Amino acid sequence: MRQPAALLAACLLMLGCGVALAAAPAQESSPALTAQDAWIRATPGSDVAAAYLTLHNAGTTPLVVLGVRSPRAAQAMIHETTLANGQSTMRPHEHLAIAGGATVRLAPGGLHIMLHMLTRPLVAGEEVPLVLLLEGGGTLEVSARVRPLGAE
Repeated sequence: MRQPAALLAACLLMLGCGVALAAAPAQESSPALTAQDAWIRATPGSDVAAAYLTLHNAGTTPLVVLGVRSPRAAQAMIHETTLANGQSTMRPHEHLAIAGGATVRLAPGGLHIMLHMLTRPLVAGEEVPLVLLLEGGGTLEVSARVRPLGAE
């Protein structure tokens, strides 16, 4: 009678170890990307808005942001504004690579997130959810506070 109980205990112990070992790699591979100071400039009367934030990769390996989405917009994407020959142009920025230990600032006049076809007008003071889509399937959820039109 003692053998079945001992066998059951050994199986449960092995199963528990297997679950712990299976969980360990997922924790090690979790992205080290953080976001700070996320904000959006309110654009009264418009169905587009720009979002800004600072991203930091606390890990040692590069991370790549493949895209962005928000329940508040039909389309969201990373854009970059550049100045060439006195002309300001904006174009999509396909992938945003962030080196290990690096910080990337999305700010007016440079990299930013464009929100197109907003579901409703933005109101100063509200929070807008953004989801950054990372290479490898990870995501980073961010809440961006809406600032008045003249904010920097």
